[in-house]
Amino acid sequence: MHTERAETALTLSAEERHEMIAVAAYYLAEQRGFPGEGALEDWILAEHQIDRMVERMHQDGTNRRALERMGLRNALKLWGQDETDAS
Repeated sequence: MHTERAETALTLSAEERHEMIAVAAYYLAEQRGFPGEGALEDWILAEHQIDRMVERMHQDGTNRRALERMGLRNALKLWGQDETDAS
């Protein structure tokens, strides 16, 4: 394993991706004031947002440590994924 690549690559296990989606879906529900309906839509949008954010971070060479430092909510804002962006 090439050390430099390991330090720059942002890769997620299935469990990490799932956890990030769950947190993002919670943030979306929070933005909506936690009404009872909409959980599935929140999950689908969160999945889309996380996948786009991780892909952009991967392309830009953002590493795991940078993501951990900024936190998921801030990362979503930084990468323009905190709005209800279904594109």
